[in-house]
Amino acid sequence: MTGSALPQLLRPRALKPGDLVVIAALSGGLPAAYEPNVQRTVELFERMGFRVRRAPLLEAGRSRWWSAATPAEIAGELNGLLRDPEVRAIVASDGGQTAFGYLDLIDVEAIRADPKPILGYSDISLLHLVLHARTGLVGFHADMAVPGFGGHWQSAPVARQAELEKLYSRLLTDTEAIGALPASPSWECWRPGRVEGPLIGGLINRIVLAQATPFALPLEAFDGAVLFWEELGGLASYVWSYLQVMRHSGILDRIAGMVVGVPREISGLEPGASPTLSEIVLDVLGDRDIPVLGNVDLGHAGPNLPMPVGIRVGLDAQQRTLSLLEPAVGPHAMTGPVS
Repeated sequence: MTGSALPQLLRPRALKPGDLVVIAALSGGLPAAYEPNVQRTVELFERMGFRVRRAPLLEAGRSRWWSAATPAEIAGELNGLLRDPEVRAIVASDGGQTAFGYLDLIDVEAIRADPKPILGYSDISLLHLVLHARTGLVGFHADMAVPGFGGHWQSAPVARQAELEKLYSRLLTDTEAIGALPASPSWECWRPGRVEGPLIGGLINRIVLAQATPFALPLEAFDGAVLFWEELGGLASYVWSYLQVMRHSGILDRIAGMVVGVPREISGLEPGASPTLSEIVLDVLGDRDIPVLGNVDLGHAGPNLPMPVGIRVGLDAQQRTLSLLEPAVGPHAMTGPVS
């Protein structure tokens, strides 16, 4: 798909009180010990005013290899949710290593006919990239049930929980731009500058691997974009290699800015280790004079700030601000692509 034009941006319609949100196993299974996390997620979305249902494959202890089910079974359940007009949003239960197995089985016509928010990160970021490439769908790179809403959120300060709950409610229901995301003290300016552009990204290894599939984003999708990424596990040298792949592919020559998430469990990036993540990033960027904002709370490191793939954002690395300049959802009566 690298030679194809990117489809027009496709926003889901805004949710309203009483709409149905479904929690689904889109990748890994649900260990019995994490059943309470799912229940806490149900309660959270009910507080936001939505009805909540669990999809059948989200059954404690159910697994097939490293997944909740076979790729075909997961795709079948996802397609059923995409085709069901009552379902207005889908929340992934967890990440894993399964989405590559069903990229070619997703009913993209159902998405074009009735776009819905699909919330998740990690393996789910692959779905955001591929579905954005194929349909223009805004990808909701955001928290999931087990590690996020029912996990990290519970250990956050009460004020932070309330702030995030309000933010996510606006993300799903508000047809006006959210504006500046709530910053954390961890945010760092790694290279100053100020830009605006479409937000593209996800788990860095999924960004790189997605480009090797027939469903890759066209390189033109990165023109003037703000690239965000994060990583879990592996080695610091792997991150350097992924960035080098993006350099060779031309992605780094096209983007206007970069947002880097807090790394988690990456060998070689422990406190005091050399090189630091910022040194790795700036080494690969070389003389590409683009703003870089580092250590942003997105992805695996804790409660997620939502990163809606495809919408326009404003980045000011020196001021440590990242603003959503467009809504992620459209008016209730809207159908089809919107500008």
